[in-house]
Amino acid sequence: MKVLIVGATGTLGRQVVRRCLDQGHDVRCLVRTPRKAGFLQGWGGELVQGDLLQIDSLDHALAGCEAVIDAATARVDSEQSVYTVDWDGKLNLFRSMEAAGIQRLVFHSILKAGEHRSVPLMDIKYCTEDLLRHSDFQATVLQVSGFMQGLISQFAIPVLDSQNVWVSGSGSSIAYMNSQDVARFAVAALERPDTIGASLPTVGPKAWTSAEVIRLCEALTRKEARVLKVSPFIIKALRAVVSLFEAGLNVDDRLAFAEVSGSGACLDAPMEESYHAFGLDPADATTLDTYLKEYYDTIIRRLRQMQADLSKEERKRLPF
Repeated sequence: MKVLIVGATGTLGRQVVRRCLDQGHDVRCLVRTPRKAGFLQGWGGELVQGDLLQIDSLDHALAGCEAVIDAATARVDSEQSVYTVDWDGKLNLFRSMEAAGIQRLVFHSILKAGEHRSVPLMDIKYCTEDLLRHSDFQATVLQVSGFMQGLISQFAIPVLDSQNVWVSGSGSSIAYMNSQDVARFAVAALERPDTIGASLPTVGPKAWTSAEVIRLCEALTRKEARVLKVSPFIIKALRAVVSLFEAGLNVDDRLAFAEVSGSGACLDAPMEESYHAFGLDPADATTLDTYLKEYYDTIIRRLRQMQADLSKEERKRLPF
């Protein structure tokens, strides 16, 4: 198929591009800054400059395509709010798809979004799912709980580098999934017509609390984590303050997520139906133990290779 990937340079989007190409699809990547996306072109993808907020660019990007995989969301450091990117931008995309006569869509949502509508992005995902259910699109919705990649900056690096690890509340259990595995589901949907109209969980093999992830990092690095607990009351107070300022909207969104992750909720779901529907083998899914071990093995090996070029004082600052 000729497939347009929206959000192609993101954590998930780049994996979707790679998987699509490996499966033999003709891939077009919607990117805002082509010079920063040269690696996608190097893999064999076609780059087209555009923005979800610029409808003319979407019309050009969609020309000749048969399907769309949407992996875009507002970045943490974006000057635009999630309402602008994830709602207004997606409405632009859907209108342009209708105008181009493209019905096939794979959309990434968030697991149990309807249960946490106080979080702006989860509310938007819930509303988008509802919109797609009542539309004429041939949509497949993947409900993701969290990416393993996000745990690197949150836990893996701070533990290795003896930095503070911040946790809040009683700790939710989250079934993190490797973004490469999520991409397998997204691309498989294109070849599985029976997934049209389905909204299925796309989560990892096991749900982990923050405490369990920290203990895993400690075991793999043989270092003791410096854990600092933040009261949920403090997070709510910070949300109240930053929400008064437009520039703090994205900060408020992230603090809202922190409330969910510290609420004791369980972001997990049975995956038997999902694996059957997409024709994938659960044995191929990456476990968090394996993912973090490979990460630490790689980063520590590279740091040891650097030792030869460091002075004695610089070596003392290495995190092992």
